[in-house]
Amino acid sequence: MFSSSLADAPLVREPVHAPVAHLIRGGIVEGIHYGSVVVLDADGEVRLQIGDIEAAFYPRSAIKPVQAVAMVRAGLPLDGELLSLTAASHSGEERHLAGTRRILELAGLTEDHLRNVPDMPFDPVVRDAWVREGRMPSRLAQNCSGKHAAMLYTCTLNGWPLENYLDPGHPLQQAIAEIVEDLTGQRIARVTVDGCGAPLFSISLHGLARATARITGAAPGTPEARVADAMREHAEMASGSGRDVAALMRAVPGLLSKDGFEGVQVAALPDGRAVAVKIADGANRARVPVAAAGLAWAGVEPGLLAEFAGEPLLGGGREVGRVRPVRSLEPLAAADRA
Repeated sequence: MFSSSLADAPLVREPVHAPVAHLIRGGIVEGIHYGSVVVLDADGEVRLQIGDIEAAFYPRSAIKPVQAVAMVRAGLPLDGELLSLTAASHSGEERHLAGTRRILELAGLTEDHLRNVPDMPFDPVVRDAWVREGRMPSRLAQNCSGKHAAMLYTCTLNGWPLENYLDPGHPLQQAIAEIVEDLTGQRIARVTVDGCGAPLFSISLHGLARATARITGAAPGTPEARVADAMREHAEMASGSGRDVAALMRAVPGLLSKDGFEGVQVAALPDGRAVAVKIADGANRARVPVAAAGLAWAGVEPGLLAEFAGEPLLGGGREVGRVRPVRSLEPLAAADRA
């Protein structure tokens, strides 16, 4: 697994984050979100960095496209909607549940084989409907169920045991770790357990951007390109109706984007340009405008990103401010430096 061509694992340290977004109310900075941002050019060079892009961190669900690539390399035959669902943090809509059931059926398995944690749907509207209907948490509704179903399918295809498929020493997880290192170009710093119960690998923010760029820039027909195509063509399966990550992929032609808990966002274009964001306090309200500003820095037309510029702050029912990226991230600043 440890190729001599890999860079050393990122250092485990307290990250030195920097201001990336301001909470502005009535013309005054009311709050500051700290974080880190990296923007890569098409040649893989760092065009912009803010904060600490080399410290070890957990990419959470933003690593799912890489995990999906690993499963396709291991023989997973899915494409289209079901492959998008494999890389999803889905909303728990009926289409997501039906897709997960279909993956399990293809594997000859049932929901009982899943080992992710039972949960209610991620989308608040869908979750509220479940509560009204008296439905209980389930493994199928949990937002990572598509990934887990695909993990089980990959195991059946390779003759790997099913009962311990989440063990870091399991052949499936070893294969995923190998591809994480291959695509990020660096060794894994640490392994822990993600919220769903699957192994979670610590890399750097720079490594996450590099891996996503390699997926979007891969040759047609490769496992990487299959995952990228599936997610872009079926953005709602990779997230859900009304989710910002799907809206971002629809707004920017060719864009692949994935979010993760604790304020993580990654996005990349087919020519290899990429942006990765980590918001230190995990705030979603800063994740989206900072990622959009990073994309403007990467050369995306700012007009395509207007709806992602930052949510309004209300006072007495009217807008009195917004969450704004710091000046060095604003599109005009990007244009000045182009």
